[in-house]
Amino acid sequence: MMRVAGVDEAGRGPLAGPVVAAAVILDPRQPIEGIGDSKALEPLERERLAALIRSRSLSWAVGTADAIEIDTHNILQATLMAMRRALAGLAWAPQVILVDGNRLPRWRDLWPQAEARAVVRGDSTEASIGAASILAKTTRDALMEQMDTSYPGYGFARHKGYPTAAHVAAIERQGVSSVHRLSFGPVKSRMT
Repeated sequence: MMRVAGVDEAGRGPLAGPVVAAAVILDPRQPIEGIGDSKALEPLERERLAALIRSRSLSWAVGTADAIEIDTHNILQATLMAMRRALAGLAWAPQVILVDGNRLPRWRDLWPQAEARAVVRGDSTEASIGAASILAKTTRDALMEQMDTSYPGYGFARHKGYPTAAHVAAIERQGVSSVHRLSFGPVKSRMT
């Protein structure tokens, strides 16, 4: 049985909160119907699938990079850091690593025997990447809902930190919080 770890991220575009990556090794003996690109799924379906992925996978892990790391290293490098952290959290050694997109995180020192490949739009073509997409998205959404309680008035539970008109208006009204990405233009331009 080939152990394939799919890796994907959620949250590259928001103005606030972490970028979250997940790595998932699905169990081919326990298939999960309906896995695909998390952005194409309704929230309740994502949550249902996330629970199945957590319970039926051989191994899964989540990694994050916070707003400070994003501002320090840039969003691409922070995303690769989060992906590496997710891979490092796997309990089983993958033989193949499939990463959504066109860039690979460093992995050789973690899993030297594994081959790795970047797959553009892999979340809709590779089940393991789709599963990682779902875990990354549901984890990030839950984190943003928690931040909505800690940082009231920004609407994080609704827009999840994305640059909506309501979010930009909240930044103008309340200022920038400690979870905002200071290097992102819409935040940077509103700092006093």
